Amino acid sequence: MSPLLEAQDIVFAYPGRPRVLDGASLTLSAGERVCLVGPNGAGKSTLLHILVGLLSPSAGTVRAFGTFCRAEADFIGVRQRAGLVFQDPDDQLFCPTVADDVAFGPLNQGKSRADVRAIVDATLAQLDLQHLRDRITHKLSGGEKRLVTLAAVLAMQPEVLLLDEPTNALDEQVYARLVEILRGLPQAMVIVSHDPAFRTALATRTVRLQAGRTADLAATDDVTPAARQRPAPR
Repeated sequence: MSPLLEAQDIVFAYPGRPRVLDGASLTLSAGERVCLVGPNGAGKSTLLHILVGLLSPSAGTVRAFGTFCRAEADFIGVRQRAGLVFQDPDDQLFCPTVADDVAFGPLNQGKSRADVRAIVDATLAQLDLQHLRDRITHKLSGGEKRLVTLAAVLAMQPEVLLLDEPTNALDEQVYARLVEILRGLPQAMVIVSHDPAFRTALATRTVRLQAGRTADLAATDDVTPAARQRPAPR
């Protein structure tokens, strides 16, 4: 069976800067939760953006759901099936209320308003966020915003989730809740995370990105003293 997402030999540089990716490759198959690790500035977020066509590599190939993607038109359908949760929730939430943000994606998929209302209610119930339904988005806490960004992506019913540093600035309660939610979801995932305990709780495979290239890690290679700083939720 073909991978859901596959990037091969990706080369990318921002204008006026050295290459951040120099032959990086990554595959995601059904049922996998791949954690992507590496130093700050290694290009982890860049690689996620390339997978959904928000950035274009200068070399290499992207294949999504069995189809090679080269032009912007090729990625329109990909972004319907692969949901990206940005590192900063404020980059993703822009509607007046939580319900409006969760409704935005399904409305743009062409669903009826009645269907969208049902999707919003079901998604908020799935994440136990009904109490936030009519809250003003920019007044939410950081942890609440993080969960709402996930809800906004899940409302589009994607087959794949791409999560960029999802545990940033979360307190222990929201952290544990996020792990519980992600463990219970059926979607394959690529998760960028500096948090060893989070990776231990979720990863089926870990890939390191460094010096522009990627390599799979054995489970024992991803254990560091930092992993003991926050116990993995059970």
